[in-house]
Amino acid sequence: MKRLRNWLLFLIVILFWSSNWTVMKIGLRYADPLTFVFHRFLISALTLLPALIVLSGKIPRRRGDLANLLFISVINALGILSTNTGLAYEKSGLSAVITYTQPIFVFCMAVPFLKEKASMSRIIGVSMGFLGVSIISLTRGASLGDSMEPILLLLLGAFLWAVTTIYYKKSLSHVDPVITNLFQMGLGSILIGLASAIHGEAAFPASTEYLFAILYASVASSTVAFTIWIYLLREEEATVLSSSALTIPMVALIFGWLFLGETIRPQAHIGALLIILGVYLVNRR
Repeated sequence: MKRLRNWLLFLIVILFWSSNWTVMKIGLRYADPLTFVFHRFLISALTLLPALIVLSGKIPRRRGDLANLLFISVINALGILSTNTGLAYEKSGLSAVITYTQPIFVFCMAVPFLKEKASMSRIIGVSMGFLGVSIISLTRGASLGDSMEPILLLLLGAFLWAVTTIYYKKSLSHVDPVITNLFQMGLGSILIGLASAIHGEAAFPASTEYLFAILYASVASSTVAFTIWIYLLREEEATVLSSSALTIPMVALIFGWLFLGETIRPQAHIGALLIILGVYLVNRR
């Protein structure tokens, strides 16, 4: 019963996160990445704030836990900002595929920090995953020509996401998922908000399309789906959950094709297939 419940919750994550790549791409037409991420974090934090009425007793009091929440919030904010900046200059579908190299980074860190096994099939899987990323990077036909900056930013976002995954699993899994996400969104909104104010681009675009995009990215993706993700991370193995998320970029490719008219080169399909096969080998028992 518990397994079935977790799978049903994970289906919600797949739906919200796969469609969110198209939604974020639309939102980034109206705002720069710094402003978009600030609005997303702020709305998500405000949405989660009423939960404190019910969960106030679960807020950590130990200095160590608060320091860990601060650390994970900063890393999470930097990771999402990096991902959105790369997405602004890259197709949504390919951005999703590159970002979901995250399971490879999770495996590399899970071995020393979570004491998970490093079998030969997992080592081969890691190699295949990075080979797939290389193929996508070289054949993607990005809008910035031959610039590698979007790819590097997306890879940095994937790496930082993996850091938060391992860190939560190791140091914060006893903290309620809603509280953890509230800290991430709240502290992240302060951090990104200060940077956005200095940059002078914190204004809210006067567009109905942007309003829909930011509400969906904030409430559906950051508030609901991310809270479910943290809950599942507490319940499941880090490598298994992260690798299962490889279904998300495949669905994101379809959303990008349907709603943004994006085309994917055959080489990109080969790269994506290598990533999926690599992740399968990482998790094969």
